[in-house]
Amino acid sequence: MHPLLQMIGGGEGDTLDYKKEITSAIKIAKTMVSFANHKGGRLLVGVRDDKTISGIQSEEENYMLDLAANFYCKPAIAIEIIEWNYKGKIVLEVKVPNGNDKPYYAKGDDEKWWVYIRVKDQSLLASKVTVDVLKKSSSNENTQVNFTSKEKALLDYLNANNRITIKEYCKLINISRWRATKTIVNLVMVGVIREHTHEAKAFLYFELKAVYAI
Repeated sequence: MHPLLQMIGGGEGDTLDYKKEITSAIKIAKTMVSFANHKGGRLLVGVRDDKTISGIQSEEENYMLDLAANFYCKPAIAIEIIEWNYKGKIVLEVKVPNGNDKPYYAKGDDEKWWVYIRVKDQSLLASKVTVDVLKKSSSNENTQVNFTSKEKALLDYLNANNRITIKEYCKLINISRWRATKTIVNLVMVGVIREHTHEAKAFLYFELKAVYAI
């Protein structure tokens, strides 16, 4: 099987996205940033959502990709572009590396810079918790957690209820959102809990990831 068809056959996901064409450098920067903040990924430009190959005009698309990576992503992202010719149709494979300088930001229509993450086959706006986790992961700081009553209350609640939001955690032990966020970021960093983001429900929640002992 042609390598291009093998890539397409796997379907879109957290490391693969299809684009029939690139109509906006701003929109494509959002996808690039979400991959760089995740573990890297590939864009296939010239492929429809139904996995059929439409092909593109490579010169125009190359320009838009370069513009997105270098002017609408901060820091700039060093993408690699591979041109495939399948039955006379050109498809661009755009490799986006796992970023070393997270978090990466994409410039929006409002001229502001936003952080995006990859969740399954979507590029979603990152929460403050995620942004803080990305910053700490790039700082090479060692994260140490002192399991006080605040941490124990959170983990006991998750053992019994599976999930919690920041608002619920603040209410549970009567602490500020700033303190709750800091506690949650540290627990995410050490791999005890994990974050789930849901665009449709416009909120995020946390669940227990590992067994803990105090």
